[in-house]
Amino acid sequence: MSNRVDFRSDTVTTPSAGMRKAMADAEVGDAVYDEDPTTNRLESMAAEILGKEAGLFFPSATQANLAGIMAHCGRGDEYIVGQTAHAYRDEGGGAAVLGSVQPQPLPNEPDGIIDLDAITSAIKPDDFHNPITRLLTLENTFNGLPLPADYIEGATELARSHGLATHLDGARVMNAAVATGADPSAIADRFDSVSLCLSKGLGAPVGALLVGSKELVGRAKRIRKTLGGGMRQTGVLAAAGIFALERNVDRMREDHDRAKRLAEIFADFPELGAGEARTNMVFLSPDGVDMDAFSTFFADRDIITGSAHGKLRWVTHLDIDDEAIERVRRACKEFFGR
Repeated sequence: MSNRVDFRSDTVTTPSAGMRKAMADAEVGDAVYDEDPTTNRLESMAAEILGKEAGLFFPSATQANLAGIMAHCGRGDEYIVGQTAHAYRDEGGGAAVLGSVQPQPLPNEPDGIIDLDAITSAIKPDDFHNPITRLLTLENTFNGLPLPADYIEGATELARSHGLATHLDGARVMNAAVATGADPSAIADRFDSVSLCLSKGLGAPVGALLVGSKELVGRAKRIRKTLGGGMRQTGVLAAAGIFALERNVDRMREDHDRAKRLAEIFADFPELGAGEARTNMVFLSPDGVDMDAFSTFFADRDIITGSAHGKLRWVTHLDIDDEAIERVRRACKEFFGR
């Protein structure tokens, strides 16, 4: 495994030596009783970074998103979400299965936005035949693309004008902040609740946070217990999150730069149909290239890649260094015989 480089996702990172030491040294207590000082510190830190009153630690961003949706919506209510958004497509249908909340999926445009007119049309009239539309959920980044600030403003203002709450699946919101130069709190400011994943580009092994008002986080805490997410001495995990937020945000620029270099390498081989780098992601839509043979060729050389929505996806992260990028260059030349 020491020679393997894994481009499937930024979730495959392993804790650094410094992060492991922080975890080993963490002061802990029973977090269900609110007595874990390290977890309490992480929750306060995340809330401050994202400009909210309170935060709550979760085992995963999937559970944080689900608790956020359920904190906004009751049984039989509805949330508006993108057709290809993670909170709709890739989280096991949790809102419907466990929350009895109906999703109203709408098409995502290539840049991740949902057309504002489509949102307006999807909001149900006040009629007992209809579910009550309660929530608009957006995702940032979307397939690696940061949502435009003016779109966020317009979409959240539209939601508020119709009495809807707003939730941001901000699993990679720190990537968005680094890429756009925006303060994370400025991105989060337009939303009533925001989830943040610690185990993607931030490099922690486990965990996510939900931030929002004290009232909303209080509701989410009860929901977390129902979902089985109340854990005990979580300071061991929270310490990794603190380490990540203190040290691994600005270094995401390195991931973005390496993704740009990957895109440039792939552009030398037009058959790969490479798109531009999207923060730390590059997507390939090969034309006349056997995708399985291509992936197998790279896997035989200990270069692992994945797929998403019919494309090959390459994701850079803190375990991908400059030599890994050069290995991809050499393998491409070998595969194409150039």
